[in-house]
Amino acid sequence: MAAGLPALLLLLLAGLTSVNAVSAQASCLHAAREAALAVARGEDGSAAAGRAAPPGAEVSASVEGGRVRATVRAPVRTLGGRLPRITVVATAVAAVEPGVADGQP
Repeated sequence: MAAGLPALLLLLLAGLTSVNAVSAQASCLHAAREAALAVARGEDGSAAAGRAAPPGAEVSASVEGGRVRATVRAPVRTLGGRLPRITVVATAVAAVEPGVADGQP
């Protein structure tokens, strides 16, 4: 019993960290989609992604040919506290809208 309780606590912390990471991944994916669509329309992708991105997220967008690729990276804190942070990444691609200059990220 005494050895089982720390193992159970470790499993609980790992499970909660996993749920936190999956939630951050979903937020990053939503933010990447918003950024890609905004840049494809000729708007500011960082502002669009900032409304949906988790705290501390980095947003980057690039235009290559007729496509926009937006990437959002966010750190996820582990619930143990002493472990290194996990970084989740999400990428979305959108076609550039007709009439929008290709050089506008």
